[in-house]
Amino acid sequence: MPPDAVGQTRIVTGEAVHLDMRVAGPGSRALARMVDLLIQVVLLWLLFLVGTIVLLVLSAGVVAADPAIFQAMLFAVVIAVFVGYPVMMETLTRGRTLGKMIFGLRVVRNDGGPVTFRQALTRTLIALSIEFPGLFLPPVTWMVAIWTMIANPLNKRVGDHVAGTIVIHERTPTAWGWVPAMPPGLTMWAATLDLADLDDDLAFAVRSFLARNRSLREPARSVLGERLTREVAAVVNPPPPPGTPAWMYLAAVHAERHQRAMRNLAAVRSRAAMVWPELTAAIAPPAVQARVPRGKRGKAPAQPNSALPQ
Repeated sequence: MPPDAVGQTRIVTGEAVHLDMRVAGPGSRALARMVDLLIQVVLLWLLFLVGTIVLLVLSAGVVAADPAIFQAMLFAVVIAVFVGYPVMMETLTRGRTLGKMIFGLRVVRNDGGPVTFRQALTRTLIALSIEFPGLFLPPVTWMVAIWTMIANPLNKRVGDHVAGTIVIHERTPTAWGWVPAMPPGLTMWAATLDLADLDDDLAFAVRSFLARNRSLREPARSVLGERLTREVAAVVNPPPPPGTPAWMYLAAVHAERHQRAMRNLAAVRSRAAMVWPELTAAIAPPAVQARVPRGKRGKAPAQPNSALPQ
């Protein structure tokens, strides 16, 4: 399915579960590839340096060796750097190389699962032979690879098509969004709620669901809302009025808990102001500090006389 307006695409797993993922664009993938290429060049230089030292030692007559052995060794170094590095990294880290880690990218299968050794090897061999650096008609294959990625709605390159993979963003920026206040008609009922057993984890889950309610799709939104409603109803009393929708019930519980927390915080601050008014004025917001006389702002309390009696 092509990405939506916010750059996410829906992936259906083998268990018929819908996953919303943000597909990586050509720009972020190119930057990650440049980082990986730089790492490969440094690794290749180090391995060649070690091979050169060994070659000089052998050429000095310390050990007799066939030059064909050194050619095979250098060939193995190139294969290890340009094939072994990406294949082993993507296999062991489940779709990430060092460049992808830096930019928050990951290679996954078309169904959203982690890539295997076979898929990582297929992507790497296609990249080396057709895409970059390309062993067959490099200028032509470069243009074909770029056009394939731009034309595909999931930004798939040739290797992704052959291996059945896509590259996604792991770190997706999301905003809290709109959270409804106390629904009308539930204020009096919410004031009687017993919220002692509503822990912070469940309250945070309700807060997140209400914030993302408009971006969730059906039927996932209804399923998640009903599950949270059952979990909240199991620890909160009394039950809501008959006919109350699930989102209104969750919004009322969230709003009442937030109001009580703010009242408790205000009570704590008022008690602190009576004990240490200067400290309260110093840590108050700028709008509150503007109303405090300048001479009383930020002064520490007088220290008691610690001198011993004579």
